[in-house]
Amino acid sequence: MQEQKLQELLAYLNIHSPFYKELFDANNVNIDDIKTLDDLKLIPTTVKEDLQKRNDDFMCVSRDQIIEYSSTSGTLGSPVTIALTENDLLRLTYNEYSSFTCADGKPDDVYQLMLTLDRQFMAGLAYYSGIRKIGAGIIRLGPGVPSLQWDTILRLKPTAIVAVPSFVYKLIQYAEEHGIDINSSSVKKAVCIGENIRNTDFSLNILGKKITDAWDIKLYSTYASTEMQTAFTECGYGKGGHHQPELLIVELLDENNQQVAPGEPGEVTITTLGVEGMPLLRYKTGDICLYDDAPCECGRTTLRLSPIIGRKKQMIKFKGTTLYPPSLFDLLNGMEEILDFVAEVYSNEIGMDEVLLHILPVNYTDECDRKIRANLQARLRVSPHVTYVQYDEIQKMQYKESGRKPFKFIDRRK
Repeated sequence: MQEQKLQELLAYLNIHSPFYKELFDANNVNIDDIKTLDDLKLIPTTVKEDLQKRNDDFMCVSRDQIIEYSSTSGTLGSPVTIALTENDLLRLTYNEYSSFTCADGKPDDVYQLMLTLDRQFMAGLAYYSGIRKIGAGIIRLGPGVPSLQWDTILRLKPTAIVAVPSFVYKLIQYAEEHGIDINSSSVKKAVCIGENIRNTDFSLNILGKKITDAWDIKLYSTYASTEMQTAFTECGYGKGGHHQPELLIVELLDENNQQVAPGEPGEVTITTLGVEGMPLLRYKTGDICLYDDAPCECGRTTLRLSPIIGRKKQMIKFKGTTLYPPSLFDLLNGMEEILDFVAEVYSNEIGMDEVLLHILPVNYTDECDRKIRANLQARLRVSPHVTYVQYDEIQKMQYKESGRKPFKFIDRRK
């Protein structure tokens, strides 16, 4: 099925995509030679810089066929616009219908969406459309404001929430401070977006444990990107995000663009199937994951992706140590002395990476400072720079005016 869809995609790109037609010509790619998935290696990969520099050349339809213009968040550079046709929107709906069904979604569920549905955010639109197709109820509340979230939970009694995990933990903290019995609430599950809740062996990480230790709810992780227009979502067994092979071909590639073996880190590289507006071929997402291709306990036999180990461009080389932001976040989330944080990386005068942690402490004292620095030294084996900030300062750093999600990592490297 995938090979048939791949051949249809290549023919479509060769006619309609200025970028890929040029790529085929420049690299002497004869699309008739691409018969199997293994033949994909005959085609050069596409990277985010290609999309950023030549965004319009990826468009395969005329502007009068575009229904929706979505945009990437711009975390790794300038935002990219993704144009969707009516059929693309229907495909997006099917994608999230399948994803939420995989995450045990049922027609009698009511989902409270704690995320933006504006600002060209594709995921908010996708979640809404997929949940509608299931026939479940939807409460479009938007991000932030724990008091309003809890008022709505207690009033409308949703069975599930869709939110960033660190915000779910803020809901727990607010409930504890205001005497709300979270385990008697109607919420029984959470679809977690944008941050890891698991380690690469699929066990809950520190943030995931903090949530489930306090709140008796089932957590489901989901991973996607605007460019791929497809999600990898966990089933109830929580052993990785399930691949949807009818929507996407996925490769995990090493530094030489060779497929890695199960359990080895590789860059998630995708080929979209069934996309009309802006299909992508061997697009390197920049996300580093592991995969498992053994059958899942749920009965599905599709490949499963691990949580993101890190983003290739966000890798930090600090005093001889390699760091990825997710592992640093996991360490900071595990310190009881820390309420919130932002990690900043910049280049020093000789071009080397330096790390500065902006930390909102629970209660700043000399003893608190000593514990934080000692823990960082012990766990990282290097000592990043640390500065302590107030609540208002951390909020300004995390929430930019045009932002759709909190920024916990600032990259100022040259």
